[in-house]
Amino acid sequence: DVTPSRWKREVSALTLYALFLSARGQAVQAENVTVLEGGTAQISCRLQNYDGSIVVIQNPRRQTLFFNGTRALKDDRFQMVLFTPRLVRITLINVSVSDEGGYFCQLYTDDTHHQVATLSVVVPPEVPTVEVKTEAVEGGEVELTCMSPRSKPPATLRWVRDRREIAGVISQQENGKTVSVSNTIRIPVERKDNGAALSCEASHPALVGQKRVRHYSLDVHFAPTVKIIPPQGILREGDSLSLTCSVTGNPLPRDIQWSRVNDTLPERAEKTGNILQMSRLSQSHNGTYLCQAHNNYGRAADHYTLLVYGEKTNVPGRSINFSSSLKWTPNEMLLDNPGAVVETHSAVPYAVIGGILALLVFTVICVLIVTIWCSVRQKGSYLTHEASGLDEHGEVQEAFLNGNDASQGKKEYLL
Repeated sequence: DVTPSRWKREVSALTLYALFLSARGQAVQAENVTVLEGGTAQISCRLQNYDGSIVVIQNPRRQTLFFNGTRALKDDRFQMVLFTPRLVRITLINVSVSDEGGYFCQLYTDDTHHQVATLSVVVPPEVPTVEVKTEAVEGGEVELTCMSPRSKPPATLRWVRDRREIAGVISQQENGKTVSVSNTIRIPVERKDNGAALSCEASHPALVGQKRVRHYSLDVHFAPTVKIIPPQGILREGDSLSLTCSVTGNPLPRDIQWSRVNDTLPERAEKTGNILQMSRLSQSHNGTYLCQAHNNYGRAADHYTLLVYGEKTNVPGRSINFSSSLKWTPNEMLLDNPGAVVETHSAVPYAVIGGILALLVFTVICVLIVTIWCSVRQKGSYLTHEASGLDEHGEVQEAFLNGNDASQGKKEYLL
């Protein structure tokens, strides 16, 4: 009789023996492969106890690539590089994401054995691109989008300015087996931000710690500014004059206009871009000269008042700045009025005026002192004469002291 426990031991032994026999039979093993897009993949099939049976390798679409060592599919990217009783290996060059999937290693014997080698393709990102959504204008905001059109797995994008990250809105979109990633930021801009450096960095596992970086410089548009650089020293008849008009703006104004208020430019005036030159100056050149510039965001001007002295004219030994700056918005056209009058500055003898004022103040103080002294002297003389009058005219004193009416108050007699 066979007890249940003995029966179980015998079944277990038979099972182990069957597995041992199976393990000693023919078998095939496949290895998974991961490769970068555009690289070369090696797909290997390992054989155990190979007895010369047929080995077939198929692609993910179950098309036969190789039948034993013979090519079956006309695709020159696949090459049989090794065929031995222990190892069969093929290579695939210029790998793309469309090649991704399971490759079958099949061993045809009485019982067909097969294994699947999974090919995974990694797509690193290219250098990202920057798209300007809204134009950068002084006092407004600029919207910038950094894009990585395809990667697998998705790339990580971030904006950086002065080594600090700028928070943005990240979005992803699948394009087949790859993913498109974007990062959009909105930042306020001023004139001083023109030319500021920003960077968009793309990170990815396939880059092994490296980054793909796109650099971008802010292009901030703003209205122009104009400044005339005046000459040094005093200008006399016969001298030459060169005025330089310094202009800024984005975009930089190209058309710089020179003119003279309420008059035309002198005949010998030469305009060369932002420079106005005049030779052999005379007093007929006197006047206010204007430099104007404009772009799509505003208009600006500066003026310089020219005063030419004669050869023997004495002038103060100090410099006078005749230049001042004028600015307009696009709707303000101050200089469109040809009858505008610009005040001409001239030297003033401040020392003479100061001396006259000091003399007047001194005179007033002296008059006040004399007036007060005379007033005090006159009052003292009045009191003295009053007393002496009473001494000299006893009758008046007696009448004052021995009046007929004792009830009456004292009376004062003015002599």
